[in-house]
Amino acid sequence: MEFAQQQEQWDHGASIGEDSSTVSDCESGVSATTTGEEQRQRRQNSDSFLVWLGEGDSVYDLLKTRFLHGLGALSSKAEILAIQRNACSDAVSQARLRSFLVYAEAVSKLRGGDSNVKYAWYGSSGENDVRGILSNGFSHVHGNSICLSPDDSPLQSVKSCAVGRDGVRHLILCRVILGRTEIVQADTKQCYPSCADYDSGVDSFSAPTKYMIWSSRMNTHVWPAYVLSFKVSSLKAVEIEGYGRPTSPSVPFPTLISMLSKVSPQLDIALICKFYKARKEKKISRHELIEKVRQIAGDKLLFSIIKYYRAKKKPTSFQQARSKNGN
Repeated sequence: MEFAQQQEQWDHGASIGEDSSTVSDCESGVSATTTGEEQRQRRQNSDSFLVWLGEGDSVYDLLKTRFLHGLGALSSKAEILAIQRNACSDAVSQARLRSFLVYAEAVSKLRGGDSNVKYAWYGSSGENDVRGILSNGFSHVHGNSICLSPDDSPLQSVKSCAVGRDGVRHLILCRVILGRTEIVQADTKQCYPSCADYDSGVDSFSAPTKYMIWSSRMNTHVWPAYVLSFKVSSLKAVEIEGYGRPTSPSVPFPTLISMLSKVSPQLDIALICKFYKARKEKKISRHELIEKVRQIAGDKLLFSIIKYYRAKKKPTSFQQARSKNGN
């Protein structure tokens, strides 16, 4: 099944209906036909209110495939130990979910019918953090904002996971109300949107790797839906294979802008041109310009362009020159 179809199936199971007071069975885990096996699993794991999903379960298989596909080169070094669903079996948890649905509907009305709800990964600091989030929500221990990764790009959240006993890490897959987004720098001190026009922050419009939800909204705009526990043997390999930071574009900026304009939204290109103009007027440093471009375009896209540009500019080898000349 293609990932677009998988996402549609996934979203259909956890969709936000027109009646915000109705909590879907798939998302909440509240069902009149709860099986004896699920009841047993809940009793076994009553401390964290989680339901274990087994291999062969459609949601388990979809999450596993989605997670490993998003890891790319790192997938061969990752081992999934468990996938669990938020049972949402107590009154407080159900109230939190209803609150999330109400806010999603409100943002949708505010933003012209699009609440921009996405799935996103959150890298926890361990079992206690997971338990606390599921029981009490996110706390201000998490800072001015919480940072999540798109569901198809979990690497940043994987790196931020604390390593627990026996090397186990825990990711929380959340439903997130993004609404209208704005570009936000990684070291921002913001604790709320820059103005009423925005609801959340991203590091890039065209290829975001980070979603930022402000502390004032982290318990209304984020709903923890699943917990994925896993081990990974090495994070260094993926950096070597192309996920590191580009320290320099290595491409003339006019050329870079021209190449980006073929694949990026006009708004992104306009922002890059604005910062490039500021650099030419010596209002910002070259380093600042590079960081701005990275935030807008995303490292993955920049790496592809740099690699393509270098390949085109690579000097012809002696053997290739001889072949061209027929020698």
